[in-house]
Amino acid sequence: MTENPLPAEALLPHRGPSLLLHRILDLSEEHCLASARVEPGAWYLDDRGAAPAWLALEWMAQAAAAFSGNRHLQAGRAPRIGFLLGTRRFEAMVPTFPLGTEFEVEARLIFLDEAGPSAFSCQVRRGAETLARATLKAVEAP
Repeated sequence: MTENPLPAEALLPHRGPSLLLHRILDLSEEHCLASARVEPGAWYLDDRGAAPAWLALEWMAQAAAAFSGNRHLQAGRAPRIGFLLGTRRFEAMVPTFPLGTEFEVEARLIFLDEAGPSAFSCQVRRGAETLARATLKAVEAP
């Protein structure tokens, strides 16, 4: 478990506008908890200045990637590039995420094979309210 929030850049290869997580709040052998914020002027904003619900999928995928990056760094290895294979049961309880709002994004490990495939149970929350959830499947390149 982390004692202090980490910048997301410490665990993810994403940079610039591709990096959508703000910071890593907690890491363990079972999950990653991160924060995401809807920023003014972001490339994904709709015509009303809100983030569409589908953005939650990328927040979730980046939280899973941060989990993976941490796992490799803890083992003395460089993080591996990963790919989102798909999602099952994506549910968005809201149509958009408002500008300036900060959210918690959790990726909890379901399955991990050292050959590369993995699955995560993910949620986006604001306080105690779940705003989106999904099961993600991913694979890491060797």
